[in-house]
Amino acid sequence: MIYRLGGVGGGRDCLMRVLGINAIFHDPAAALVVDGGVVAAAEEERFSRRKHGKRPVPFAAWELPELSAAWCLASAGIDVDSLDAVAYSFDPGLYRDAVELGLDDPWDWLRVDYATRAPQFLAAALPGLDPEKVRFVPHHVAHAASAGLAAPPAGDDTAVLVLDGRGEVASHLAGVYRDGRLSSLYAQQLPHSLGLLYEDLTRHLGFLHSSDEYKVMALASYGRPTHLGMLRELVRVTDDGGFQVERIDWAGMAKARTADGELTDDHADLAASVQARLEEVVLGLSRWLYDAAGGASTLALAGGVALNCVANARLAAEGPFRDVWVQPAAGDAGTALGAALHVAGELGDRSTPMAGADLGRGWSDEELEAELRRAALPYRRPASIAAEAARVLADNGIVAWYQGRSEYGPRALGHRSLLAHPGDPDTTRRMNDVKGREQFRPIAPMVRAERFAELFEGVFPSPYMLFVHRVKAQWRDRIPAVTHVDGTARVQTVHADTEPLVAELLSEFERRTGLPVVVNTSLNTAGRPMVDTPREAMELFGSAPVDLLALGPFAVHRRALGGGR
Repeated sequence: MIYRLGGVGGGRDCLMRVLGINAIFHDPAAALVVDGGVVAAAEEERFSRRKHGKRPVPFAAWELPELSAAWCLASAGIDVDSLDAVAYSFDPGLYRDAVELGLDDPWDWLRVDYATRAPQFLAAALPGLDPEKVRFVPHHVAHAASAGLAAPPAGDDTAVLVLDGRGEVASHLAGVYRDGRLSSLYAQQLPHSLGLLYEDLTRHLGFLHSSDEYKVMALASYGRPTHLGMLRELVRVTDDGGFQVERIDWAGMAKARTADGELTDDHADLAASVQARLEEVVLGLSRWLYDAAGGASTLALAGGVALNCVANARLAAEGPFRDVWVQPAAGDAGTALGAALHVAGELGDRSTPMAGADLGRGWSDEELEAELRRAALPYRRPASIAAEAARVLADNGIVAWYQGRSEYGPRALGHRSLLAHPGDPDTTRRMNDVKGREQFRPIAPMVRAERFAELFEGVFPSPYMLFVHRVKAQWRDRIPAVTHVDGTARVQTVHADTEPLVAELLSEFERRTGLPVVVNTSLNTAGRPMVDTPREAMELFGSAPVDLLALGPFAVHRRALGGGR
């Protein structure tokens, strides 16, 4: 499917075309920016089906986003030789040896050697590309651009805070965008890193897969911050806008857990302690940045730590900034977009804010119907797929919801989603069983924007599901499946002007049940990337206890296959 370029940017006769690439740590991705506007963006995992782009090698840098890059270009009808630049989100020229940086990473030299040769690798992967068009963008500058240049217009300067595991030599960047240009105010040098701190804790608690930190965030809600005093001594904010992280004896606070070991109260208390200290440090960094940036009213966040929705919510509630905006692809995948936006700015383009996260592949109704016929699945086209799905949900069924273009980033936002009834306390167990997840993991609600304030307290709007919200007391018993043990929920607000079909589904579900909320979690099972193609959606439907596959306007019912409701 070709996505038209009209209206994406400043409207000059000559469009500037920049392809962004992330391929250094994890989550390889590609993004295409034309005339300052994002046209397409996707993670390589959606094509290769290797989650987070992890191959069985010491590190993920060998995973070039060849497929996603080729798709970005093809979707916009752009030839490789017509690109003005390719932006690579790592600058090997900034590198210092891992030993010098205080890191224990025996493969670091190989990663940097790979990055140095990225122009040649990219030219081989994208025939026709001139290696001279490849530009290196510092990792944290790419993160910063993905937030500060893609955020909605603030009307004034936009402060930006980047926090992750590591870049070339740093783990943090604080700065401010003025007239589309970044002024860097402070960068915390390695080995001090909040991202690596959380990563170390994640491994100590027995979560060994890449990017399992969100499991620790969920576990923290079950514990008490009994070690907070000690952690305040070991993890400190400094007066110059940075922080220090001393070596921590995790075993002295809770015994190390194996991947299949029992989770104890000690583990939950340790998770709660580190989570609480992380929130405090992020608040401290934001206060310094507010003063240093001259009182900018908006803070834009990126980096893996920005996916910590509990910390984001506390920052929005207690921090000095009027507005907090988080890049929906805040992890390393987002640096592909940020690198492209940064280079486009250097070439003279003025960036256009992101209109949404639905930047990946999509299929026409005709293509979807052809896939259903190929699979010989019994289907029909109801008058309203939203009403059909709402009926199944009201009957406590599970719906695989596949609509429009796929999301860029880790959150399912109503395009590649599993939906369920929020009023049944057993829904959480059922959904975690379907997905093969730990039972302490919460599931999230989506709600129409105009109903948000009736049910929840906290950040509004929240279209990308990147903040937690307090569920109002009178609603906790009515929507128990999406109310976490601490009384919060990670809400997605649905706006009818940008997501009309999902808004219709929510209205139809409320008409049938009186509940304005539907459970929304990602359309995948354990260890697999989110479903991207129609075939993958049908395979999941065929292998999991799902009652309805809503594939575009088409409905496939489990009962039509001889089972289910």
